[in-house]
Amino acid sequence: MTTKLKTTPTPPIAHKEPTQTKQLGFTRHDDYAWMKDENWQEMMVDASKLDKDIRAHLMAENNYQEAVMAGLKPLSDKIFEELKGRLKPDASTVPTPDHIFAYNHRYRVGDQHGLYERMAIDPVSKEPTEKAKIILDAEALAAQHSAYFDLGTVSHSPNHKWLAYTLDVTGAENYEILVKSMDGKPRSTGIKKSAGSVQWAMDNATLFWVERDENQRPHRVYCKDIHDANSQAKMVYEEADPGFFVSIGESDSGEFIEITPHNHTCTEVWLIPAAKPLTAPVCISPREAGREYNVYDHGEDFYILTNTDGAVDFQIMQTKQSAPAAQNWGPFIPHKSGTLILGLEVYAGHMVRLVRENALPRIIIRDMESGDEHDIAFDEAAYGLGLMGGYEYDTPWLRFAYSSPTTPRQVFDYNMITRERILRQTQEVPSGHDPADYQCERINITARDGETVPVTLLYKAGTLKDGSAPLLLYGYGSYGITISAGFRTGILPLIDRGFIYAIAHIRGGKAKGYQWYLDGKLDKKVNTFNDFVDVGRALCEAGYSTRGRVVCHGGSAGGLLVGAALNQDPQLFGGMIAAVPFVDVLNTMSDSELPLTPPEWPEWGNPLKDKEAYGNIAAYSPYDNIVRADYPPCLITGGLTDPRVTYWEPAKWAAKLREHQTGEGPILLKINMEAGHQGESGRYDSLKETALEYAFAVSVTQE
Repeated sequence: MTTKLKTTPTPPIAHKEPTQTKQLGFTRHDDYAWMKDENWQEMMVDASKLDKDIRAHLMAENNYQEAVMAGLKPLSDKIFEELKGRLKPDASTVPTPDHIFAYNHRYRVGDQHGLYERMAIDPVSKEPTEKAKIILDAEALAAQHSAYFDLGTVSHSPNHKWLAYTLDVTGAENYEILVKSMDGKPRSTGIKKSAGSVQWAMDNATLFWVERDENQRPHRVYCKDIHDANSQAKMVYEEADPGFFVSIGESDSGEFIEITPHNHTCTEVWLIPAAKPLTAPVCISPREAGREYNVYDHGEDFYILTNTDGAVDFQIMQTKQSAPAAQNWGPFIPHKSGTLILGLEVYAGHMVRLVRENALPRIIIRDMESGDEHDIAFDEAAYGLGLMGGYEYDTPWLRFAYSSPTTPRQVFDYNMITRERILRQTQEVPSGHDPADYQCERINITARDGETVPVTLLYKAGTLKDGSAPLLLYGYGSYGITISAGFRTGILPLIDRGFIYAIAHIRGGKAKGYQWYLDGKLDKKVNTFNDFVDVGRALCEAGYSTRGRVVCHGGSAGGLLVGAALNQDPQLFGGMIAAVPFVDVLNTMSDSELPLTPPEWPEWGNPLKDKEAYGNIAAYSPYDNIVRADYPPCLITGGLTDPRVTYWEPAKWAAKLREHQTGEGPILLKINMEAGHQGESGRYDSLKETALEYAFAVSVTQE
């Protein structure tokens, strides 16, 4: 089996159209700005409107990538079959009870999108009283669309008679809303550009949704009676600040519709009584820069999860529903530095919080009457733990999921009163999985500034730490997102081929608390990249791998991470995989019309108004810091209709990297011409992209 990249194809050489931008006294040059379609907003809606010269260049890039990797197809196909073989063909979620019915999502053998079902249950025992019935056949829906298909939300009405769902068929994340009776045919609501989520009111007729503006930003909340053909959409809320996105949901009790304008560091919550959906929304407390808060209702009280008053790792406060403003918030569960409150669920009799301490999560349960607390924790060196929520409020049962790098995912129901734990489901790996075949480690490395960075490692049992193993180094490091140390069948084909898999829990995430995030953003962003490079170097020094046999892997803002790391130490890496990479940071953060730019300024800084922010970004932006160097082979992917990381970012970056490449490593660009940020849709089709990436990783680390 051929597993080497071909070197004979001639790469496409993008022509240059030099442009110059003067900004805040700085000047920057860009030879490839022409790759951004002037009519990109229209192209997001209709990809056929892409400029023909740009399309020709992207197709040339795709053809080159296919030619160079042609010899890897047998390996890629084999990895795909291995990935597919680890997925249970007829997998199903654990049915979630909602009083008289339970709902679940199930795949038939061969399904990519599956079925949505419900079954009648006994309202007390929750045991089924009839067989499950199909309420939505997503597979049949997908068959009507030849290119892209994504089902955003599937939501049943409170009386269980109606189903609303949202559908994106371009990848641009513009979702049409459709409604059907449980045993009837769907009908369009005429809503074509929702953000993907819907919320029912208690009248089982009024539906709330968020719409995007001309720049793809979720900014308005509407509602309408979806059973009345003459009903006109009513605008409920409009966000005037382009730096804030808007989302909708409902409170844990179901008593309120929630409208939440937010950016990365500030939130504001508006509530509407779900029983009176035409009531004007009421603001809990007006937004304040740097303050985040979420609201949870319980009886006559609101509980507020917030970072106010210097609570960096968040605290829980309490107030009466009749006096919701911040000046009335009083202490309930105080801030504890180093113990980050990740999430909160409130039930009729209990409050449940998910916390992370020493880079590991645990669940703490509080009896709301007595105030007594107990927790749920596990003993493995590294693991993932998550609350799964549910439809019912007045219940003693909590559902959570647990897994570790070696232990497949388990779903538990836990009785918060009796502390009984029931295992509802264990992830099946049809091709077989023995945890004893693998070894997991959690280590800490010392970064260049003395900080310790947690690293999760997974490898085949018995792997020698003599530097001979190739290593896949994965990271993200932005927005406070922490990569869970959970079970991933997707990484096993590489580990079975001798790879060591390392997750670097770098600054910019929240692995060590909220301060860990603050220490990896804005003027401290360079810590994120330094941590990642330092982890790679330390793992080589410790014998886990060798310089030049490390493949760095990141997607979206993780693409920024690997791009910056590549510029900092190209010889550390034997290859780079960057999926939908955010790499043209300075240009993107200077373009206020792009969907994500204004909401992203609190994360990166605003180079349109702030000279210091301009300088900080200019110092690390991967596109702006490419130099003539011997870069390793690079595989870069993007999506034509991606509204988050626009296609021209990876396209420009690939062209500039190739221009400055002094070595022989090919710079490969694959643009999915029929998808957006999430790549291929479908349970199996998405695995083909993973298989391609891993075949590339194998090829570039072979000796």
